[in-house]
Amino acid sequence: MKKLADLLINCAYTLDSGSVDINIKDVIYDSRKVIPGCAFVALKGYNVDGHKFIPDAVERGAKALIVEDEGISYDSVTVIRVKDARAALALMSVEFFGRPAEELTTIAVTGTKGKTTTVAMIRSILETAGIKTGTIGTLGILIDNRIYKTNNTTPESYEIQQAMRRMINEGCKAMVIEASSLGLKWHRTDGIVFDYGVFTNFSSDHIGDSEHKDMAEYLASKALLFKRCKTGIINIDDESAAGVTEGHTCEIETYGYSESADLVAHGDELVAKAGFIGVHFKTTGAEELSVDVAIPGRFSVYNALAAIAVCRHFDIDKKAILDGLRTVKVKGRVEVVPVPGNYTMLIDYAHNAVSMENVLSTLREYKPHRLITMFGAGGNRPRNRRFEMGEVSGRLSDLSVVTEDNSRFEDVNDIIADIKVGLDKTDGKYIVIPNRIDAIRYCIENAEAGDIIVLAGKGHEDYQEIRGVKYHMDEREIIADILDDNLETDDENPN
Repeated sequence: MKKLADLLINCAYTLDSGSVDINIKDVIYDSRKVIPGCAFVALKGYNVDGHKFIPDAVERGAKALIVEDEGISYDSVTVIRVKDARAALALMSVEFFGRPAEELTTIAVTGTKGKTTTVAMIRSILETAGIKTGTIGTLGILIDNRIYKTNNTTPESYEIQQAMRRMINEGCKAMVIEASSLGLKWHRTDGIVFDYGVFTNFSSDHIGDSEHKDMAEYLASKALLFKRCKTGIINIDDESAAGVTEGHTCEIETYGYSESADLVAHGDELVAKAGFIGVHFKTTGAEELSVDVAIPGRFSVYNALAAIAVCRHFDIDKKAILDGLRTVKVKGRVEVVPVPGNYTMLIDYAHNAVSMENVLSTLREYKPHRLITMFGAGGNRPRNRRFEMGEVSGRLSDLSVVTEDNSRFEDVNDIIADIKVGLDKTDGKYIVIPNRIDAIRYCIENAEAGDIIVLAGKGHEDYQEIRGVKYHMDEREIIADILDDNLETDDENPN
């Protein structure tokens, strides 16, 4: 419980009614979660205005209201008026949870691509060095090996502050967060001065009515991070590097292939062998290392460089950096799954034509014996996505295995028929196996030496959505079960 005045200590506000000298049990922005004695913050979203739910919040026992609109008054309820309720929520949450960022080394990663992987690399290095690290991002809130699911890449500010306090309580010394442009724009990270801010790259994305009005605003939102961190670590090779650091208030360090970078990469080589697919490179400048990264593609060099540039500031040895990158895994992002035999099996989240093209083009560079892609397409989604995915897989795969993937309220066979339209525009071979478990079994039982097999679409998801019901389905578990079944069969039939 905190005094309302203490929660508002860093907020500019007008007291419209009541008193700030009252105790507050919690800070709530969802009226459905209001409890007696809390402060309700009325957020204005693109589709929903929290002010409409003020009567419900008061009826449920809210003791204080944080609002933007004038003229709101209730007996025995304190009304605080602010310019921006989202910014107020962030600053109040900081105080409610006891300023947790001050007890952690905090790292934020922004950029169009590479955020999730870079966060995972930083965590892998720090954990290898014995520095317990929590992360917040696309995969949720990760502490130890437990994942707490979130609704957004960068959750609402209250959830961020709550997560950091939980990390501290569980022994974490560092926190790494994916700072999306929308998270920065909508004040979700307000109140935190990050120790390190990382910029990966910038390209077109998130432009639209409910996101950014244009590319200039999109870049400006990412640039906010470098006014809210102590040290900015920048990909100097990206053409937007100057733009994203315009007006920065932090120290700047750089990484890239450019010889003018503080940390320079060179000599990159693709590495593929059974059970390992990744990239090797060397660094000079701020660190001299010979690095193996367990994530395929030359773009992994940039993500690894960013991770090295951050982690070299910690009191850890080079071995921890090398071991952390050699063993790093990102759940559902070209994730290698252990299998017997001289082939490689990957799980990836690619679920549209662009992401599938990126993954398959990357894997083709490894010159596999065969590139086999198993995939489906989501139901109740645009049909053209299915045509496009079929065409991409048919063009880049040696064999496409077409199956189900969250068919939702559509018939899986109708979805597959649309995928085949795209496949038939190419010369690519394909087979249709509607049941996803059967499709995975087919891939395993027909694998040949040197194959790379990609199970695309599910990634980190652990469910299959059919007719409004999410059934548990984790592809890692399915693979393990199939391998166990095959082993038992072999034992029963030794000849």
